[in-house]
Amino acid sequence: MFAYIKGSLEAKGDNYVVIETGGIGYKVFMPVSSIDKLGEIGQNVKVHTYYYVREDAINLYGFCTDEELKMFELLLSVSGIGAKSALGILAEVSPSNFAMAIITNDVSKLVKIPGIGAKTAQRMILELKDKMKTVQAVNKDEKVAVVIESEETISEAMAALQMLGYNRKEIEKVFEKIDIKNLGVEDIIRKALSVLGK
Repeated sequence: MFAYIKGSLEAKGDNYVVIETGGIGYKVFMPVSSIDKLGEIGQNVKVHTYYYVREDAINLYGFCTDEELKMFELLLSVSGIGAKSALGILAEVSPSNFAMAIITNDVSKLVKIPGIGAKTAQRMILELKDKMKTVQAVNKDEKVAVVIESEETISEAMAALQMLGYNRKEIEKVFEKIDIKNLGVEDIIRKALSVLGK
């Protein structure tokens, strides 16, 4: 319903901000790490939003970047993870590091997040890896597909970016623009996100 809110930052709470736009103050729940990045009271800010509707709650959740929003949406799709848990996870780990943990089955990295036990970490990996596979449909006409498939590091980086909601064609275009030779998976993801986020 709301893609983003742009306006004056009026207040900061422990887990929310108030943004005024058009004479209306919107209470937007955010990860603590995102609230810290927003700036000072009175500044104009832009926050990507997720309109969360349940029987017992209607809330607006906000994020500094589109990648954080996509990660939040992915987390909500995991059984047993609600909006508060998803915000807590986002406050502790960046989207690229989270995607890396899922892709590489790194349960030990996920259990370091407060409130995430071994069973929840394994469920996240299982459910999100399956979702990632469904978005990995390859079009035969794509020129870069052969190159992408040939190198494991690039394939892992692509899979992580697809988990964050980017499609294969836009990722390949970014990979053509940046120098990805001799880079590790995390470095490729960071470089790609910096271009995709523009």
